[in-house]
Amino acid sequence: MTSRLLTGAMAVASAVAAGFTAWALGEGALGLAVLPVAAALGLVVGALALTRFGAYALLMLAVRPMVDLFKLSGPTAGKAGVDAEGVSRTLDPSTILGVLFLIAAGLWLAARAREHGRLRTTPLTVALLMVGATALVSALGADKVPNSLLEALRILTVVVMFVVLEQLLGDHRYARRILLAVYGSLAIVVAYTVILSLTGNPPAEVKGSFVRISGPFAQSTTFGRYLMFLLIFGFGIFRYVHGRLRVALGVLLGLSFVFLLLTNTRSAILGLAIGLIVVALVQRSARMLLALGLAAVLGVALLPAVGDRFAQLAEARQVGGAPTGNTLAWRLGYWSEIVSLANRNPVTGIGPNMTQFQTDEAKKPHNDFLRAYVETGVVGLLAYLAMMVLLLLAGLRALRRAPPGTLARGIAAGNLGCAVAFVAISAVSNVLSSVATLWYLVAFAAVAGAAPALEVVTTEPVTSRPVTNKVEEHGDSGLSRHSA
Repeated sequence: MTSRLLTGAMAVASAVAAGFTAWALGEGALGLAVLPVAAALGLVVGALALTRFGAYALLMLAVRPMVDLFKLSGPTAGKAGVDAEGVSRTLDPSTILGVLFLIAAGLWLAARAREHGRLRTTPLTVALLMVGATALVSALGADKVPNSLLEALRILTVVVMFVVLEQLLGDHRYARRILLAVYGSLAIVVAYTVILSLTGNPPAEVKGSFVRISGPFAQSTTFGRYLMFLLIFGFGIFRYVHGRLRVALGVLLGLSFVFLLLTNTRSAILGLAIGLIVVALVQRSARMLLALGLAAVLGVALLPAVGDRFAQLAEARQVGGAPTGNTLAWRLGYWSEIVSLANRNPVTGIGPNMTQFQTDEAKKPHNDFLRAYVETGVVGLLAYLAMMVLLLLAGLRALRRAPPGTLARGIAAGNLGCAVAFVAISAVSNVLSSVATLWYLVAFAAVAGAAPALEVVTTEPVTSRPVTNKVEEHGDSGLSRHSA
């Protein structure tokens, strides 16, 4: 009897939701139309978070890029929206997902701290928490508190994701599960982009004279940074992946490289080059350096738009905020203009995401170091610099601890390459605005911190006795092996 009542109630609720969605679409109210679907998905995801939080965190990593397909507020990276931007963005599924994640993670972390007495922490954890805390404090003093607080919460999701993954990695089996979830997300993104491209409707945006692939993201720059991080780390671990998983990873990396070039995002392309050079030097791979140079030549030859985009840096004409042209020259002028904004509140800044509301050009700083100073003050800048330094030091520490010829070594190399690329491109772009991509940067950092403790098979021949890989017993053998 109870099951019949529940089935009937679900049927009625579904019918009402379908009717409401049809009415909202008829009225042109897209925001209202997605509410029933969002509510249903929220209930499902909420139930998973409360019952199996580890699986929930992995699911978030796997599906996060595709959530931007349902973005209602439109692209806002690099520029200011209308005064109601903060209100409209609260209806975005990515915002709702982020809030639910913060709530679920907060409850889980509190329960874990109570059970174990304390949480696993590292100096990098403390620095990230400081970045999140300074963002929240600065947002409370902003001229537009809702807009600024929303940005602070987005940054906080990155911090909390790192803290959560650090706790999960107490069980070393999660290292490979996290990597599978991350590259599962890449498989979904690449499949989506390939299918739409084959049907003649590639997901792209037009900026000036260029058509730039954007994938499932609202902007091509976000897609470029996402691919940059996953390519650098992917090439770091590629030689240690075996069998069909290696073939699949190779296909994903090849397609991702092409799509990165098609995003025509200069900072991401340069960041990829920097990161891969780091990986090649760490792994002492002359072949990787040669392949990188060959890929650069072929990329410019086969995709002339890439060369044209970089050639614009030599133009004398400054394009004040236009989507193409000598944007580097424009950046230099804009930085000198906005640095004085910090004088209004040098201690805690004007608030996250507030620069674009305080300038005539209504644009973000395009420099995360300057942004940290202007928007979160001296305190926020110190926290941000500490995070950068500790991110690099953690990468170097993981590299020193990783035995040569092991998957842990590949993880450490990939993570260090991502960290160096992140620091480099942060000086000329709004990487902190690409919160969806930073989830994967901190995921790699968390895995690298735990990787040296993993039981991995080395490339050295074993003559006395076989070496058993504990993780292989759990069915993740593809990621536990390496090239000979």
